[in-house]
Amino acid sequence: MDRIRRAEEDDHARIVEAIGTWWSDSRSPQAARELSMLVPRLFLQHFAGTSFVIERDGGFLGFLVGFVSQDHPEQAYVHFVGVDPARRRGGVARRLYEAFFDIARQAGCTTVKCVTSPVNTGSVGFHRRMGFSLVPGDHEVDGLPVQGDYDGLGQDRVCFVRELA
Repeated sequence: MDRIRRAEEDDHARIVEAIGTWWSDSRSPQAARELSMLVPRLFLQHFAGTSFVIERDGGFLGFLVGFVSQDHPEQAYVHFVGVDPARRRGGVARRLYEAFFDIARQAGCTTVKCVTSPVNTGSVGFHRRMGFSLVPGDHEVDGLPVQGDYDGLGQDRVCFVRELA
């Protein structure tokens, strides 16, 4: 049986390892390691209460790292999500997001925001199915509104927002 729980600082090594492994099918080992640097330990030191892992029989199925904005307390933000490729399309990410939505509502949030790369069509489709709306961008890539240089020079992102009921 799957078990969702709040993340803990001790989960950091497993998350970093998972990113390096789970993204190795679409990136070089070096690029996958670089991607793991987007989830430094500080996220689990300061936002463990709004981050989750999902496990089955001791195995690590996925994780979500998110937080409530300090500057905009009505907004929550999903920073990074990962699901074991063997478990994708099985509802793992949906369950992680639903747990995050619940905790965000309890914190008084009315919206959730997140971003993804315009080339990550799987992520774009997933977020749209989860009820996220596309935020207007400053240009389009393959028909998607994109914020140019959002995460640095040449790091365009598709931005999403979802209203919480």
